[in-house]
Amino acid sequence: MQAVADMSSKMGNNSLRAEIVTTMDQLVQVFALRSLGYMEDTVMPFDHAYDGNDLQSTHVVVYDGTEPVGTLRIRWFKEFAKMERTVFRKTHRGIANVRVALDFAFTHIARKGYSTAITHASPVYARLWRIHFGFQEVAKEPAYYHDEKYVELIKHLTVPDNAIGPETDAKVLYRVEGAWDVPAKYEVA
Repeated sequence: MQAVADMSSKMGNNSLRAEIVTTMDQLVQVFALRSLGYMEDTVMPFDHAYDGNDLQSTHVVVYDGTEPVGTLRIRWFKEFAKMERTVFRKTHRGIANVRVALDFAFTHIARKGYSTAITHASPVYARLWRIHFGFQEVAKEPAYYHDEKYVELIKHLTVPDNAIGPETDAKVLYRVEGAWDVPAKYEVA
């Protein structure tokens, strides 16, 4: 009962799909991807790659077939969702592959009733987020984290009519994160 977006039909021969992490195996895959992408490729310190926010976040994992190739994390705040820790294996870095993860995340965020997504990126990557994924730079002073400059970016989302809210049927609220249209295992009709 996982929340899955199968993008293979939209991506030609590409067999990528994105899922909400709902199992420990998937969370281990997320951590392995982040270790490769951050600690190995960019030599980021462990306490930066793993900052204490992972257990209260929603994680997305991207698969090529059965192989995990990318991930991102979503944290939830009062009026917005923050997208962060986006990383792909070297073999799968590219705009089309990142788009699979981001489009899935945008849909998930909007379904939860959030109309705003933000992220922070270094100036080089901020340009990519603006050009390819529709973010706009926020007129704020840049933040510095581990001596790196980050700019804040914002994207406005369209919240669907079936967004999860206080009026949502209680049985839907018992369902697995992101799989709100799939009856829960113990749900009584």
